[in-house]
Amino acid sequence: MTDKIAIIGFGNIAKAIITPLLDKKLIHPENIYCVVNSEKSLENVKKKYKYNVNVYKSGSKESRIIWDCQVKLLSVKPQNLKDITEAHNLKIKENLLISILAGVSLNTLSQKFPNHRCVRVVTNIPITVRKGLTGIAWSENLTIDQKQFAKKLFENTSKIYEFPENYLDIFLALTSSGPAIIALIIEALSDGGLSGGLQKKLSEELVMEMILGTISLIKENNLTTSELKNLVTSPSGTTISALRVLEKNSVRSALIESIVSAHNRSKEFS
Repeated sequence: MTDKIAIIGFGNIAKAIITPLLDKKLIHPENIYCVVNSEKSLENVKKKYKYNVNVYKSGSKESRIIWDCQVKLLSVKPQNLKDITEAHNLKIKENLLISILAGVSLNTLSQKFPNHRCVRVVTNIPITVRKGLTGIAWSENLTIDQKQFAKKLFENTSKIYEFPENYLDIFLALTSSGPAIIALIIEALSDGGLSGGLQKKLSEELVMEMILGTISLIKENNLTTSELKNLVTSPSGTTISALRVLEKNSVRSALIESIVSAHNRSKEFS
């Protein structure tokens, strides 16, 4: 991998991306240069992060060293992008900037960082347990080596999909907003178990194990969701009774509309 990587914003997602590379010794801690936004974050990284990486507070004179790194991972909050200014007279050519900022387009990135070749990435929170989904859109002038490097950053923690940029908003809606929707479903189903007399913790455990088992059944037997539903739905039985209530209350439509709404919101940010 490259000698030096700058991390602009070292939060949970950035740590999830970089830590496996350090674990596998694909890059060394002394070659990681992080910039954080507050003294609290600075001290937190220094005291609690398991690797002794270089870390600086944004705006400090020392933090300008990040512009000497050929690769930058941009992971600040989107509203803080305006506070970042590309250095003039960069020493290194063919600089690569990889952004995981939600809703920030390649066009915006290219205008903000004219001396960089830009990559737009959408990933999701399961990346923190190495079960992420990552969508990547490339700008036009990237080299093959730069594309390979960008994918290598994420391949240890997520499954990678390459898309034209206009697909990233729906990818974000489905995969980044999706975990919160799934959490809501788990919570609601476990409350149903609670109403039937189960303890809350046990009910949540049963729901999560049921979901994992259902996913395994579908994937291992190459079933469609309709086929799975038909397997467990018998005439006048408990399952069709439950499904009837969901359909009566437009749960299917509500779930569809939740993704449509998230998709539209992501496009507004772009």
